[in-house]
Amino acid sequence: MNIKARITGALLAGMLSATALQGAFAAEDTIKVGILHSLSGTMAISETTLKDAMLMLIDEQNKKGGILGKKIEAVVVDPASDWPLFAEKARDLIEKDKVTAVFGCWTSVSRKSVLPVFKELDNLLFYPVQYEGEESERNVFYTGAAPNQQAIPAVDYLAANEGVERWVLAGTDYVYPRTTNKILEAYLKAKGVAAEDIMVSYTPFGHKDWQTIVSDIKKFGSAGKKTAVVSTINGDANVPFYKELGNQGIKAEDIPVVAFSVGEEELAGLDTKPLVGHLAAWNYFQSVDTPANAEFIKTWKAYTKNEKRVTNDPMEAHYIGFNMWVKAVEAAGTTQPDKVIDSIVGVSVPNLSGGYSTMMPNHHITKPVLIGEIQSDGQFETVFETPGLVVGDEWSDYLPDSKELISDWRKPMSCGNFNVATGKCGGKGS
Repeated sequence: MNIKARITGALLAGMLSATALQGAFAAEDTIKVGILHSLSGTMAISETTLKDAMLMLIDEQNKKGGILGKKIEAVVVDPASDWPLFAEKARDLIEKDKVTAVFGCWTSVSRKSVLPVFKELDNLLFYPVQYEGEESERNVFYTGAAPNQQAIPAVDYLAANEGVERWVLAGTDYVYPRTTNKILEAYLKAKGVAAEDIMVSYTPFGHKDWQTIVSDIKKFGSAGKKTAVVSTINGDANVPFYKELGNQGIKAEDIPVVAFSVGEEELAGLDTKPLVGHLAAWNYFQSVDTPANAEFIKTWKAYTKNEKRVTNDPMEAHYIGFNMWVKAVEAAGTTQPDKVIDSIVGVSVPNLSGGYSTMMPNHHITKPVLIGEIQSDGQFETVFETPGLVVGDEWSDYLPDSKELISDWRKPMSCGNFNVATGKCGGKGS
C-alpha cells in the first residue's frame, strides 16, 4: 500500500495520531546504514572526517531519492579508538539498530576486532583504508589499498627515482605496520637489499617522544648510502614525529619520508614548511585535477560549510564503496547481505581520478597508485602515477605461506584462501 493510501486510511479510521504515523513511516520507510569511526581518542584525527564524509554521501543520495524508494538513515557510533569496543559497537549496530551495512574502521586491529561479528551476524563492512593484505573475507569489501597498490610501488619509486639503498621501516606497533613491513622486508631482500641496510622501528599508538628514534634514523642515514623512511605511523603520533624531523634538521633531500597514513587531513594540523618534499603514497589526492574531483570538493566544502576542510584518500574510498553498495543494492533489488554480496562483484563506479574502479572477485577494488610530494600549503603534488588501474592483491607474492593463495567469492568457489598448488580452499596464509 502506498503512503498516500496509508495516510488516508489512518485519517478515516481516526486511529493514528500524527506522531505515531511519523514514527511508523520512519521505521518502515528508511534503510539504516552504520557509521563505525572513532570520534575520540588517538584515531579521531583521521576518522572523524570519514564520519562526516559518510553523512554527506548519504545526504546526497537521499537528495536523489534514496535507494529502492526509501531514504537512507545514518546510525553513527563512536568506538573511541578502543579496539574491543569496535566489536561491541558493530554488534549493537547490526542487532539493535538493524543496519543493512556498515562503513567504518581505520586501523587493522579495529577491523580484525569486528570481523567475527560480521561473519556471525552476516552483515557487510566496507573498509576504506589501506591495509596489510593477507585477508579476504566474504562479508568485507576492502576499498582501501592492498600493499601492491601502495607500499610496494612506493618502495619501487624511491629506489628508481631517489636512488635509495638503505631503508627505515618505521611504524606503529600493531598488525598493519608489522605485516606490511614483513612484506616489504621480503620484497627488498628479493631485490638484493642486505639485511644490514634495513632498520625496523615500532612505537605505541599516540607516541610523543621521538627524539631518540629520529636521532637513530639520522645516524642510520649517515652511512654513505641514500636512505629513506617508509612510514606506517598512524594517528596523532605523526604530529610529533614530523615536528622532530624538523627539529633535527632532517630534510626531504637528505632522508625522504614516504608515508602511508598521512594525508591532507593529518597535514592540516602541522606546520608543513619543514616537511616540503617529503612524500606520501595513496590512490587519491585532493589536488587531482578532474571534473569529478572538483565537484566532490565543492560538495564537501558546501556540506561542511567550511572552505578550509580538506579531502583525502579514505574519503574517496568511502565514496567508491558507498556508490558500489548503492549500485549493488539496486541490482539485487534488496539490501539483504547475501544478495548484495552476489551482485557487487564486477560493479564499476567512477573514482575521483577520472576513471572507474571495479569490485573484483577477491572483494578488493581496482585503483590507480599515486606518489605525492608535500607542498607548503598542506597539499600534495603528484610526482608519480601508475599508467593504469592496479588490481588489489589480497595475498602477498613475497610471503611463503601466501604466494600460492587467491581469493574468489563467486560461486562455486566462494573461497578467500584457495591454494592454487593443492587445488583446495583453506590455504594457510600468514
